[in-house]
Amino acid sequence: MSSKIVTAADAVARIADGAVVTVSSSSGLGCPDKVLEALGARFGKEGHPRNLTTLHPIAAGDMYGIKGIDHIARDGLLSTIIAGSYPSGPSSLPMPEIWRMLVENRVAAYNVPSGILFDMHRDVAARRPGVMTKVGLETFVDPVREGCAMNDAATKQPIVSRMELGGETWLHFPNIVPDVAIIRATTADERGNLTYEHEGAYLGGLEQAIAVRNHGGLVIAQVKRVTAAGSLRPHDVRVPGHLVDLVVVDPDQRQTTETDYDPAISGEIMRPWSSFSLAEHGIEKVVARRAAMELSRGQTANLGFGISAMVPRVLLEAGQEQAVTWAIEQGATGGMPLTGFAFGCASNADAYMPSPQQFTYFQGGGFDVSFLSFLEIDLQGNVNVSKLGKKPYLTAGCGGFVDITANARKIVFSGLFEAGADLSLTDEALTVNAPGKFTKMVDRVEHVTFSGNRARETGQEVLYVTERCVIQLTDAGLLATEIMPGIEPQRDIVDASSGRVKLANDLREMPKALLRTKAMELHL
Repeated sequence: MSSKIVTAADAVARIADGAVVTVSSSSGLGCPDKVLEALGARFGKEGHPRNLTTLHPIAAGDMYGIKGIDHIARDGLLSTIIAGSYPSGPSSLPMPEIWRMLVENRVAAYNVPSGILFDMHRDVAARRPGVMTKVGLETFVDPVREGCAMNDAATKQPIVSRMELGGETWLHFPNIVPDVAIIRATTADERGNLTYEHEGAYLGGLEQAIAVRNHGGLVIAQVKRVTAAGSLRPHDVRVPGHLVDLVVVDPDQRQTTETDYDPAISGEIMRPWSSFSLAEHGIEKVVARRAAMELSRGQTANLGFGISAMVPRVLLEAGQEQAVTWAIEQGATGGMPLTGFAFGCASNADAYMPSPQQFTYFQGGGFDVSFLSFLEIDLQGNVNVSKLGKKPYLTAGCGGFVDITANARKIVFSGLFEAGADLSLTDEALTVNAPGKFTKMVDRVEHVTFSGNRARETGQEVLYVTERCVIQLTDAGLLATEIMPGIEPQRDIVDASSGRVKLANDLREMPKALLRTKAMELHL
């Protein structure tokens, strides 16, 4: 039996010009960074491979020490990128090179919902005629808008079309067949069987490997260590060795950004609930507290980035940490979703679902409620989280947002009413001392990541929770139904939004318990 274990340089030497390469990662989580680094180094030395197309269901790398996609963000090497998300971070950090290529139109760049990208791999593997879906209708995914294109170079090469089938409108994504898969695990045996015991998620490595193998391509797996053939428990093997061609060992691969290894992230130990930090008291915690009031005991709730990520900590503070089951797109189900660099992971999880199966669950709307954030909201109730023209890399793109919201029964968006407002918070009131730089309630959002019109058509319940008011999406537009103690309705809501948000006739005050520093009693 010939060895599958090779150096990273030897592995990437087998990637041909013009190849379509699919990469398994979620920012720093599960990123095969050593292989990507070797690929960039090969191009720097040889000028090959050239004109690659890369597929990223979730972003590869980040802005905090795991370069990921930036290793190969080079003119001539990368011609097209199709990604669910991109590295993002504050404007105080340098713009990632992939974003520079994107905004300068040096690469054809697309933002495709993560769940659809996983669906594309499964349909390619089964040789079906591409993805047919309603996910993304009337959003930027729809060809009646941008059709997923992020720049002019992508607009010239459409990857999605509208189709009528059975009297209904669908989006069709034709197959894009990957030639190479670059995936990551913890351990490989000598036959290439892969286990994930130190990983915080399985992501979609299996689906990506099958898609490539079924079309005669090359599967490269990066791992932390190698063990003898036959020493792995079959039930633990997530990607069988017959799907893996080459194994690259990186003993220094990090579990996720800023974390070398934490057994609680991979579910090998369970942390005491008292070991989790509570949310710091402030305006964002007040918003998260009000959002948490939309939960009922026994529900399953999806969770997104931003203020919404604080909601589990609100439940923890109230002694209700196990009252609901959290489900996140990287695959963790139950437990305590983590924040900061470990976002996308969870400790004390009940289970780790592969991301493609988690997205099937999301796309079908099986969960009870989703907690997500917003950048801006318009008169139609549309939400933008995926594009900021002036500072593009402040957002990662849509990620799983579009998949999650497509058929969700109830969605709670959380965010601040204005950007940069001077606010005062006491136990009795929240006061606007000076208006912000701009309102987040606009006439038209820059990018439609969520369609208010489609939400009304399908009967979704939609709330927008801000520090000033709770807004409902109605047939008449945005209607403030609850107000925070201390807020002046006309000045701080109607005038601040230039009349875009109306006041309900039965406008009521939110409980002052939201404002107080002491723990809030939360009755689910």
